[in-house]
Amino acid sequence: AICRRHGVWLHVDAAYAGAAGIVPELRWVLDGAELADSLVFNPHKWLLTNFDCTAYFVRDPEALLRTFQTSPEYLRTPYDAEVVNFRDWGIQLGRKFRALKLWFVIRSYGVGGLQAMIRRHVALAQEFAGWVETDPDFELMAPVPLGLVCFRHLAAGRPASAADAFNQQLLARVNATRRVHLSHTRLAGRYVLRLAVGQRSTQREHVAEAWQIIRSAADGV
Repeated sequence: AICRRHGVWLHVDAAYAGAAGIVPELRWVLDGAELADSLVFNPHKWLLTNFDCTAYFVRDPEALLRTFQTSPEYLRTPYDAEVVNFRDWGIQLGRKFRALKLWFVIRSYGVGGLQAMIRRHVALAQEFAGWVETDPDFELMAPVPLGLVCFRHLAAGRPASAADAFNQQLLARVNATRRVHLSHTRLAGRYVLRLAVGQRSTQREHVAEAWQIIRSAADGV
C-alpha cells in the first residue's frame, strides 16, 4: 500500500529461496509476493541449472517497455509487431538463450523430482541443525526453514573478538580439507559459519561427514 501510494516499484529478489516455492508446504516463502511489481529467483542456485539463469516475473510488462524500449533504424525489422522483443525489457540489447537449459532440467527431473530434491535438502539441513544444537561446543545462530544452516563454535572461555577469530580459523581449516566447503557471514555482529545443502547428489552420509570434519577441525584450532 505504501509503494502504491508513493508510486514506488516494489521488487522482490527471491534469489535463492524462491525455488522453494515449487514445494507446496514451502510456498509460504512467497507470501506477499502478489503485492510486488516484479520478482526474480535464480534456478542456478537451487534448481540444478548451470550459471547463470534467472526467472523474472513482472506484473506490468508495459512499464518496462515505456522505460527501456528503443528502436533506432538499424534495429527495426518487418517482424517487430509479431514477436516479443526482450531487448525492450531491460538495459541490454542482446542476451543468451538461458531458458533452454532450465527447460532441460524440468524435462529431465519433472516437477515432482525437483520437489523431492528440495524436500531432501531441507530435511538434511534441519538434521544438521539438530546436531549443532545438541553439541555444547556449538550454537545455532538462526532458524533453519530451508537448506542453509548458520552456526558457530562457542570457543568457550574466549572473549568475543577471540571467538570470532577462532571461527575464522575453523572455517579455513575445514575448507583446507577440500572435502567440505563452508562460507561465512556476520549475524548480530558475530562471525558465523554457513553450511548450504543444495547439490543434486547430496545424501545424509555427506552431511554427517561434513559435521565430523567440522568437529575434528575445531579440535585442532
